[in-house]
Amino acid sequence: MYAIITDGSISKYVNHPKSLVIGDVQYPARIFSAWTASELAAIGIIKVTFDDGNKKDEKWYINTNQTFTYDASAGTVTATYGTATAKAHADTTWTQQQIDDGDAPEGADTNTVAVEGLKTILIRNVKAQAEGLLNQTDWYITRKAEKNTAIPSSITTWRDGIRTKQAAMETSITNASNTPALETLYTYVNTADEGDPVVIERPLGEFPELGS
Repeated sequence: MYAIITDGSISKYVNHPKSLVIGDVQYPARIFSAWTASELAAIGIIKVTFDDGNKKDEKWYINTNQTFTYDASAGTVTATYGTATAKAHADTTWTQQQIDDGDAPEGADTNTVAVEGLKTILIRNVKAQAEGLLNQTDWYITRKAEKNTAIPSSITTWRDGIRTKQAAMETSITNASNTPALETLYTYVNTADEGDPVVIERPLGEFPELGS
């Protein structure tokens, strides 16, 4: 992206190289690749520098719009983010004022969820993941019911392990104190001691693999 500087301030942006008119002169698109940064700056074209220092993972945070700043003395244009806002980790319920104003659904009260928080969403995802894994071996259960064929102990052990891990994951999510704590649960890090082979894990852990 390039910024066009006119009379000491940003007048417009160019997302992709294209022909353009500056003053009374028509410039071809090839100037963006053929000219140096200094040559472009001389006619008021400056490549935007993106500073993502404040940008955070949008799974957990709401980022601000970017602010574009022209520094005339440095001859730079920088795009920066403001301070990101953590998404709500807990459910938001309807307020009495919203109910009285008719903004809430019919029948809603102050205990009715208006906006689901991250915990609710993440726990639902864990439940769905566990269900999908268990579905892989449900046919053993059906065969046992229909034919009285014994279920292999390895399958029973694995299915129990899925349920145990599901419960542990849900507890960890429920007990997280805030959004950064939730993010930490899902962040993979090297947990090996210095000098040992790398072990990449996340605090939340993983479901056991079938056959492991």
